[in-house]
Amino acid sequence: MAPLYFTFLNGKDIAELAVSNAEILDAVEAGLRAQGDGETVVEPRVHLEPGEQFNGHFNVLRGYVGPLNLAGVKVVGDFVDNYRVGLPSEMALLTLFDPATGTPVAILDATAITEMRTGAVTALGARHLARKDAKVLANIGARGTSYWNVRLIAEAFDLEQIRVHSRRAESRNAFAERLRRDLDVDVVVTDDWESCVRDADIVVEASRLPQPQPLLKTEWIKPGALVVPYGTMSAVELSLTGIMDKIVVDDWGQCRTGKFGSLREHVNRGLLTEETLHGELCELVVGSKPSREHDSETNLFWHRGLSLSDIALGHALLHLAAEHGVGTRLRFA
Repeated sequence: MAPLYFTFLNGKDIAELAVSNAEILDAVEAGLRAQGDGETVVEPRVHLEPGEQFNGHFNVLRGYVGPLNLAGVKVVGDFVDNYRVGLPSEMALLTLFDPATGTPVAILDATAITEMRTGAVTALGARHLARKDAKVLANIGARGTSYWNVRLIAEAFDLEQIRVHSRRAESRNAFAERLRRDLDVDVVVTDDWESCVRDADIVVEASRLPQPQPLLKTEWIKPGALVVPYGTMSAVELSLTGIMDKIVVDDWGQCRTGKFGSLREHVNRGLLTEETLHGELCELVVGSKPSREHDSETNLFWHRGLSLSDIALGHALLHLAAEHGVGTRLRFA
């Protein structure tokens, strides 16, 4: 057998590539387009919970993207107390394989990939479901994915104000300072959920709750707004789905199963069903289902995180790395 090699991209490599907003959005949209065209396999995520003594769990995401000729598995830890020891709450590895032979193609530090692809899916959902003239963005949460939510939504909309809130004052203030450095938009830090959310055109809820708690009130949602809740634990009221004209998800198969997710109780109680679901984001991307049809629509987009987005962005980063001579070639066999 001839020697087999795979590429390793660590976090420093990925940072060095300085992938652009447009490159991130294009890569993730390509994965959604493949999904909409029926050229992918998405296995619903599964979870590894190592024990109650650890305040966290691992998510395992698996998929195949035909046009990219890649299968992939990502394992991402979700440990909310990591800030106490100076670590990000989410750290991940993505492994890519040749789907014909199972040969490993690459291993990538997927921590930044997770953050970037999550923000890209949020922004692409907003592109299809928010008002084109949206001016005020409200973002709850200050983790890494929150930064990319805001940065990539700001890429797609001419925002006048970004409001941010998170549980810890030091995290929300640091988050706001980072946004002010990187974006030419007025950034307002709020001390509570209501002043952040009320009357915003786009509301992104990425909180880090230890258990479900309805902190985001339905009455605060402005008619015509888009709400994007994707926290692991639900922070919304059961009544939220009742005011929506369109409810869209990233993948219904994984949204209707598992114990985690912002709308888990809505699914369990029959408030969100296949019949009340408008569609999956990929259907809007390929045009088989309509996107926002009028300014008065109040819409909701719930995404649990797609393996396809990780694979698509990983593929794009591998190509950039090859062009720039970044990464390490490791012998497998």
